[in-house]
Amino acid sequence: MRNVLITGGAGFIGSNLADQLVRIGCNVRIFDNFSTGRGEFLETSNADVRRGDLLGDVDELRSAMAGIDTVFHLAANADVRDGWNNPDRDAYQNVIATLNVANAAAVEGVIDFVFSSTGSIYGEAEIFPTPENVAIPTQTSLYGASKIAAEGFLAAYAHAKKLRVTAFRFVSVLGPRYSHGHVIDFVRQLAKDPSKLHILGDGNQRKSYMHVEDCVRALIDIRSDSGFDVFNLGTPEFSTVNSSARWIASVMGLDPDITYSGGDRGWIGDNPLILLDVDKAKLAGWTTQRSIESSVKDTVKWILENDWIL
Repeated sequence: MRNVLITGGAGFIGSNLADQLVRIGCNVRIFDNFSTGRGEFLETSNADVRRGDLLGDVDELRSAMAGIDTVFHLAANADVRDGWNNPDRDAYQNVIATLNVANAAAVEGVIDFVFSSTGSIYGEAEIFPTPENVAIPTQTSLYGASKIAAEGFLAAYAHAKKLRVTAFRFVSVLGPRYSHGHVIDFVRQLAKDPSKLHILGDGNQRKSYMHVEDCVRALIDIRSDSGFDVFNLGTPEFSTVNSSARWIASVMGLDPDITYSGGDRGWIGDNPLILLDVDKAKLAGWTTQRSIESSVKDTVKWILENDWIL
């Protein structure tokens, strides 16, 4: 791996990945439409930044792909909660966009294609921790459905076009440059009114998370031996939303009154338990180094130190 392209490289995970790839001596090119990505995240990256859209700028995408040996396709719509308000968005931004990137990669002779999938594809799982080879259940969110569809397209490209595809099914990721999800939602609420916090769901939803540093190490170090392969990524633990709320409030020095709505889940597609089996990634030499509690607290500290993100 020497010359790399990161789609969505101005985003949370992508910009952290870009920084680390530059540190280890890679030539990094970023392709991003900056709809959610931020130029502030790239101020220290020393990357070649190309502004473009994966749906509308396919010629520019192919140009950005020239000379690349490894593609990290991270660009996506990741708003699970809002999916049913914009049902076309997941199909276009997560499926058609992935098809465009795969086609450009195949035409330009890219060797490795690294894809950010999601643990949401397991829906209402019945086996915990959930392994990669479990039968894929009925999808509970448009986001999860779009990611499993994208995996299917990439498996076909791996077979027919000889791309070497590594798909990572993430839990939610935390850490510096985090800008979307429950941690920043809670910080925003408490910054507005330190006396109260409202949680969607009953607070007992059990979720696994991982720190972006652990995520980036996996993206760089783990590869499919050939063809198409899938790896779960996450910590071997979970925390409740209530626990996360307490950690966030403690960093902010607050003790708010907490209210709830929505029953055992906060929205359509909110799974009450997410815990992935990461033994396959461990066999590849990877393991998490940060606990969920330290990851949550690190994220809150970064947000408070960079309150422009609010």
